[in-house]
Amino acid sequence: MTIRVLLADDQALLRGTFRLLIDSCDDMEVVGEAADGHQAVELARSHRPDIVLMDIRMPGADGLAATATICEDPDLASTRVLILTMFETEEYVAQALRVGASGFLGKYVTTDALLNGIRTVAAGEALLSPGATQALITRFLTLPTSGPPLASAERLADLTPREQEVTVLAAHGKSNDQIAQELFLSVLTVRTHIQRAMTKLGARDRAQLVVIAYQNGLVRPAPPHS
Repeated sequence: MTIRVLLADDQALLRGTFRLLIDSCDDMEVVGEAADGHQAVELARSHRPDIVLMDIRMPGADGLAATATICEDPDLASTRVLILTMFETEEYVAQALRVGASGFLGKYVTTDALLNGIRTVAAGEALLSPGATQALITRFLTLPTSGPPLASAERLADLTPREQEVTVLAAHGKSNDQIAQELFLSVLTVRTHIQRAMTKLGARDRAQLVVIAYQNGLVRPAPPHS
């Protein structure tokens, strides 16, 4: 199946570059281009893309506001947002994940990393494995200012012991392959446990599953380094 991508960036040159890269792949295509957050939301609703490649700093509604609107729209439940920005600050990463983004990349990434990132998010995974992003999750998502939990602590009791175990490993940034190796399970079984945990907790995707795990204490943040 072809991955349908919407580009949202206020720089036309960058949009043109991304379009060339994406359209050169057999498994993906660009279905629209937006120059600001408002256009991104409008085009997402009209084109129903699989992925929105979203810049953060744009005129009018910024990428974070547009991401929140897209992720809250039930008609766009199958659309995932991948943040791509020059401003790879800790606060931006944390805010992007909180409002529902499924991944976060800096614009310095290689072509292969960008294209693989799109494929990863389109497959329902989240770009949470890099150590820097994992550190941000443990540092920020458990702060009192992170907003209300995405799911109540009581709902965690609905998870089976195995689903909790898999969720914890996912929250530590492990991929399905790594979890399968650690628990001596098949990758398909791990994916099934992740999907069931997401359904029970009302998580939109793997990124929200991880946020819920940290917000409700299923996973504890690492102690700060001295």
